[in-house]
Amino acid sequence: MKPQKTYKAHRWSGLIFAAAIFASPLSPAQTSASRPTAEVRLHIVSSLPGKHRSTPAVAWLTALPGTAAPTFEPTGHYALLQKNRTFSPHLQVVPVGGVVEFPNRDPFFHNVFSLFNGRRFDLGLYEAGSSKSVSFSRQGVSYIFCNIHPEMSAVIVSLDTPLYAIADDSGAFLLRNIPSGNYKLNLWVEGVSQSVLDGLSRNLHLTAQPEDLGAISVPIGGTQLSNHMNMYGHAYDKEPGSSY
Repeated sequence: MKPQKTYKAHRWSGLIFAAAIFASPLSPAQTSASRPTAEVRLHIVSSLPGKHRSTPAVAWLTALPGTAAPTFEPTGHYALLQKNRTFSPHLQVVPVGGVVEFPNRDPFFHNVFSLFNGRRFDLGLYEAGSSKSVSFSRQGVSYIFCNIHPEMSAVIVSLDTPLYAIADDSGAFLLRNIPSGNYKLNLWVEGVSQSVLDGLSRNLHLTAQPEDLGAISVPIGGTQLSNHMNMYGHAYDKEPGSSY
């Protein structure tokens, strides 16, 4: 009889243990995976008459105190291709800490540089078929140029949040999978001064409901990339011809 009672005791303790497992709360990872999230829509329109062209732009959300900020870790490979005297893509968003390759696929030399606060660098002169890389170690906007070819320009926006969107051809943004909380909306629009962009930022309280901010009026005009100086602060020389 004793062995039988012992068996029953083990059997019931096992059932109680199993019931405790199934009744235990979900882990944070499990609850966050099933938690409803918000989305934000907005679009930019030009406040200047006759200016309706497509303009490169990025919108992103920064978590305010009390709201858990999602992480944005570097994954995969980032590249800004140089081909046909053009950077491709013209606009790229990378996480802080991301390393961007700059392969030269033209049959001549390039000299990629940036003198802006996002990431200052000079890759020097390098030949066709070679590549160099840059680590974007802090948040900011980097305007990228070639010191030989003034027509080449690109923008890399390095962010510490994955809650961002790049504007489509109509100037519309859609930010998805946003945990509920309080955020600051930030905008970058090519050709618009930072002081104006700072004035367009706003705080948002988001719940698990779609949020449509409608149209945001922006003085979209010329681009600050069109008449830039070379890396020495001087005007570019005339086309160097067959030397490059």
